[in-house]
Amino acid sequence: MADSTIDVNEQKLILRSFGSGSSGNCYYFGTMERGVLIDAGISARTIHKHLKEMGLDFKNIMGVLVTHDHADHIRAVGTLGERIHLPIYATPLIHEGIDRNYGVTQKLRSGRRYFTKGEAWQLGDMTINTFGISHDSTECVGYVIDCLGQRFMIATDCGEPNEQLEEYLKTANHIIIEANHDEQLLLNGPYPTYLKQRILSPRGHQSNDTCGELLARNYHYGMRNIFLCHLSQENNDPKVAYDTISDHLMEIGVVPGRDLNLCVLERTTPSATFELNI
Repeated sequence: MADSTIDVNEQKLILRSFGSGSSGNCYYFGTMERGVLIDAGISARTIHKHLKEMGLDFKNIMGVLVTHDHADHIRAVGTLGERIHLPIYATPLIHEGIDRNYGVTQKLRSGRRYFTKGEAWQLGDMTINTFGISHDSTECVGYVIDCLGQRFMIATDCGEPNEQLEEYLKTANHIIIEANHDEQLLLNGPYPTYLKQRILSPRGHQSNDTCGELLARNYHYGMRNIFLCHLSQENNDPKVAYDTISDHLMEIGVVPGRDLNLCVLERTTPSATFELNI
């Protein structure tokens, strides 16, 4: 039975990005009662500040869900796990990568929690599943979370789409997805050749065009919110990303602002707090 003391607003699903990009990634998903952090690539102090701005605290966090072991996604997991005592959820391989990462100065011990990729599990009132993503980390996963009758998914640092990712897109209501670079900006930009090749490889990052094609190919009427994440500072531009994805959607008759919400998440500053199940 639901707690009658909980304000009705606390049962609204909300999403906020605290940072999205190579400088650090972290997202809050849940309600005003409790939720999860997805990745912790910014400092624990900054995460706490942004939670406070929302009227939340670490006591409202059920755990941290880690996508992969690159520093811009895990910088604060040691502090959150060992000093704040939040559970840090990751696959065994991702935890091994966290252990080896020199950017995590506080090593995880009591805070580590394990799950098996592809097997659903429960955290509070959330049913969580994961799928593999092609990226040059020890292992990389996307998350699919069912909560309050809504399906949320996040797929960041995508080298190339795969069948599982596409199948989940066909049922997701709210999506965070990578639109890392404009291919021409990358090819004509300042990066050395080896880095351009890494980004363009099947284990690199997803371009605006690939993202737009993917969303258009798997669009369904239940798709309500698309949040573009992990934009490159040097090889992308928020307007370019928005326009590219918008063009692909409009080719199939889907108009952002009318049929769904399309939003570009800022790289280094927090987003608005989005209400999802309205």
